[in-house]
Parts: sequence; structure tokens; C-alpha cells
Amino acid sequence: MKKKLYRALTALLVVILAVCGAVILKNEQECRAGNRAYEVAARTAGLLEPPDTGPAPASPSAPQGQPEADPVPDPLERLAEVDLRALQAVNPDVFGWIEIPGTIISYPLLQGADNQTYLRRTWLGEANSMGSIFLESTNSRDMNDFHTIIYGHRMRGGDMFADLGKYQEADFWQEYPSVYLALEDGVRRYDVFAAYEAGVRSLVYRLDLEGREEELIQFGLDASVLDTGIVPAADEKLLTLSTCTGNGYSKRWVVQAVLRETAEK
Repeated sequence: MKKKLYRALTALLVVILAVCGAVILKNEQECRAGNRAYEVAARTAGLLEPPDTGPAPASPSAPQGQPEADPVPDPLERLAEVDLRALQAVNPDVFGWIEIPGTIISYPLLQGADNQTYLRRTWLGEANSMGSIFLESTNSRDMNDFHTIIYGHRMRGGDMFADLGKYQEADFWQEYPSVYLALEDGVRRYDVFAAYEAGVRSLVYRLDLEGREEELIQFGLDASVLDTGIVPAADEKLLTLSTCTGNGYSKRWVVQAVLRETAEK
């Protein structure tokens, strides 16, 4: 009897390990496929740098044996060169590019007919758990609403909106204080003013806020784990980046920013 029980448990364990292994393999394959899709996006947009051909020659003003560091390009200028038309030729649902310079967050920005369209599809329309970075379906693509929401998954491998979780630390906010959006009419810079966990039915997920603008701003300031010193005005435009917390479906992690600069094309 004990031998039969042992064999049955061993067989069950083998099946469980096989299933777990298959799930892990599938997730890894999807992750690789998703990363390839977004590498295609960056290449199509003209954002990928050419391959490194070796160390640059040292300039006369640099210390002997050390090349001069290239100046860091202004994100407003660099993102102004994003080729949105080339991206839209592949998928007309692309209407912009979102980036937090220095982080992993640099992706095409899409809007589907509803919020399910790109939840589990890449910008190429391929089924993938990585999904896309996408605009709330009821927001305006011109980004001129008082409150705009953008969604993205928080992937365990660190992709998509995973870096948003790092805004729990003030040091991360200080190093990466701004979110940039490249749109057809120019590039916008939004400065982060709050980061916090919120219920999916809380005020931060409301868009019908006419007359309640200050209430939403104060809600974010009160809930924030950061003290940025930035207090948006009621007539400024707010951007909310939303991702999962990893702690169930009833709450989300949000990073809020306020529009502070626009470089028109």
C-alpha cells in the first residue's frame, strides 16, 4: 500500500513539475517574442542607435587614453525625431511614443476600441501576455483632457511598466523625474508629482471630473509615498500611469505627473 501511494505521489509530482516547466517555458518564449516586437518598434521609430563599432578616438581635450563622453541629448529634441508615420504604417492604432529617459520605459503608445484590445497584444497585434502600453479608450488622443490615463503591465522580467514600482523610492524619482510623450504635434514633458497604490474604483480612475479637478490633485498628494513639492494647478493637465501591484486585482500602482513643457514640431 505504501509503495503504491509513493508511486502515485511521485507520478503526481512529475506531472506538476512538467506543467510548471511548460508554463515557465511558455512565459519565456512570450517574453522573448514581446521584446523582439518592441525592438522592431524602436527600430521602426528610428530610436535604436547604430551598432557599437568600438571605442571612439580620444579628442585632444580629453585625458590621455580616455575618449570624451558624448553629451546627453535633450529628450525633447531626441524624441521629436520619432517616426510616428512609420509606426502607423504598421499599426494605425499607434499615436505616440512614451519614454522615461534612462529607464526601460520606451514604447509605442496605442489606443484601441476598448481597454481589452491591447491588454494582451503587442503593438504588432500579436497575442502576448506582455501586451502594449495603451491609452484609456475614452481619453482623447490629443492628450488635451484634464486627466489622461495610460496602462501597462508590470512584467516580472522588468519590462513594460515594471520600473514604475521604483517610484516608491525618492532617489529614483530624483533621478527620473519626468515622463515624455512624443505625439504628432510635438513632444510633451510631464513632471512626476505623486506615486501610490490605489483601488481600482478610486477617484484616480475617474475621468468625469469637471468641477472636481482640485479634489483629484489633493487625492494624489495625500496618497503619495513621495514628497515632490510639486502641486499641480486645477487648470493644468494630469497624466496617470497605471500598472498592477502584484498583490491581487483590487489595487493598482499609479504614478501621476503634470504637463510642464511642450516642444511643438
